[in-house]
Amino acid sequence: MPSFPYEMMREREDALERLELHIRWGRYDIHVLRFHLTHFPAGRIIGFHKHAEYEFHFIPQGRGKVIIIDQEYALKAGLFYLTGPEVMHYQEADKIEPMDELCLHVDIIDRSLERSEPDDVYDDWEDAEAQACVEKLKTLPAFPTSDLHEAMPCFLDAYRAYKDNFTGSYTTIKQNVIQILLRAVRAYETASEQKQFPTRDMKAYRYRLAMEYIHANYAGSITLEDVADKLNLGVRQIQRLFKELHNGQSFSRILEDIRLAAVCRELANTELSVEQIAKNAGFAAGNYLHSVFRKRYGMTPSDYRKKGRQTVTTLKTPF
Repeated sequence: MPSFPYEMMREREDALERLELHIRWGRYDIHVLRFHLTHFPAGRIIGFHKHAEYEFHFIPQGRGKVIIIDQEYALKAGLFYLTGPEVMHYQEADKIEPMDELCLHVDIIDRSLERSEPDDVYDDWEDAEAQACVEKLKTLPAFPTSDLHEAMPCFLDAYRAYKDNFTGSYTTIKQNVIQILLRAVRAYETASEQKQFPTRDMKAYRYRLAMEYIHANYAGSITLEDVADKLNLGVRQIQRLFKELHNGQSFSRILEDIRLAAVCRELANTELSVEQIAKNAGFAAGNYLHSVFRKRYGMTPSDYRKKGRQTVTTLKTPF
């Protein structure tokens, strides 16, 4: 099992919180209140609560759940969510598997509202980006999404800067705080864009894959379990799929129809023996094909061939 990349942060979980981090970003003052890795033992519950500031919750490993306002969401590694000012939320680790959380809790103050400084003290580009980010934070949806732009490693970069105390480490820590905010906003933007992408009708898609697989393998010893395994689905799921999208027919009937259609083509277009045609189409023997063919069409394969190969319409298949 790979090592937990944030393990070193357990050495001193409150290390970053010991710093008095005030970050000036455009027109904003960002005051870092909490900045740490915390551990939720299996089954741990933090009851409903809220904060006056923004709190970012990232899940680097483990499982649990969160209730944001009145909606419950499952949590797993790679997800994060934001509880903005005055948003009620409840957290709980899985009853069996513990959960870790990287937490950033910040207060954001708009200095321009205080009119204590002229507008020209801000870098125009930086201020525009800061303002766009903060405005989006105010409207981010209240549900978890994937950490698509890797904000979590910023926590580790900040901790390493504190621990190594190299030249520029304090600036590095502040830059990582801003990166967490920016990457969180981008993750929700990306998630929103992905929701607009065209999606497949998964039932129709799986049905088509199943039929393609049957058509490609009907001549061999193919079973319903083979099809289910190929599509990584359960046998019952495949059965329901066929009944819903193939006129209520079972797998065995679908397979038999495809094999009989192949037999009819061979009888109409070749001079192969019935025995050989039966084997080519996946029937165990000519005698068995004879029985099935007579039951379905009211004549033997030989009779079908003798009658000019025109008296019986071959079965139509979707492909």
